[in-house]
Amino acid sequence: MGFHFRFGPGDLLRCRFSLSPRWETQEAVRVLLSPHRQAYHLPWLRQARDAAEKLDLRPLWLLMPRAGHHPDFLSPPPLGPSVTFEEEMARVRAADPEAAREDMRLSLVCTPGALESDAGQRMMADPARAVRELADLTERAWQALVEPHWPRLRALLEADILFHSRRLAAGGLEALFDGLHPDLRWYGESDTLTIERPGHHHRALDGQGLLLMPSAFVWPQVVGGYDPPWQPTLVYPARGVGGLWTAPAGPAPRALARLLGAVRADVLCALDEPASTTALAHRLGLAPSTVSAHLGVLHAAGLLVSARHGRQVLYERTPLAIALTAGEPGAR
Repeated sequence: MGFHFRFGPGDLLRCRFSLSPRWETQEAVRVLLSPHRQAYHLPWLRQARDAAEKLDLRPLWLLMPRAGHHPDFLSPPPLGPSVTFEEEMARVRAADPEAAREDMRLSLVCTPGALESDAGQRMMADPARAVRELADLTERAWQALVEPHWPRLRALLEADILFHSRRLAAGGLEALFDGLHPDLRWYGESDTLTIERPGHHHRALDGQGLLLMPSAFVWPQVVGGYDPPWQPTLVYPARGVGGLWTAPAGPAPRALARLLGAVRADVLCALDEPASTTALAHRLGLAPSTVSAHLGVLHAAGLLVSARHGRQVLYERTPLAIALTAGEPGAR
């Protein structure tokens, strides 16, 4: 039982991480449909509800069966470590209509009555139009539901990738897979990664390796998929999703604020997880240029280290900075 990824000798060298704003948009739409996914996202739901009600999301929901196939052409695996939403949507719009028609059919038959519905028949009759309309609706969902929160979401996903990249470096693939999700099992004797769930499906990686993609909105599930010729992909819940929508931490300790200055101390205290300049600016309500200047000073003082991920530079606190920020907010 389960979804099995079978690794060959070359696949172990071709595992990589990426993130996808297109995927987060798809899964945000699914969260609106799935109460069991909403527990960690209630603050976002309260903000997004009005915007969602102005969108007719039923065509996308029709292609989101409770169990079964989701059209691969609607969420192609990202080609690089950090792609833009616009780059991903260009690939969606370039989908072959006949291939998209079969992809949609496989999804519609997973929901009783969906294929025979007026909307389902309309998709089957003119798949090129369906691709255009679904892409347009996805872009509107991105603009209304996800884009306003993307700096916060991206910071979470990038911090997760940095954490697991270090885990991979320290303990290898076995340690990495062991920490991604409770339903994952690595069977070294057969070089197989298994998602333990009902059903039985095998996917030989055939030299493509495995794309690992953290997601905020996929929680609590782990998803394995993409039929050939798509890149085999594993989507798992990002670390820290439980605190994603919490309010910013309180003011920095007073003694630290006197030592560093109030704004610089707030920047340092906001780095509970590794984050980029843009994410910190969004979190603190400051101009990116202001945050960048403070990060440079803190880095030069040995309170931060930095690491590049794709197009972003992520900053995190050193042990000395962690000790400095541990004081009581009201301490004198």
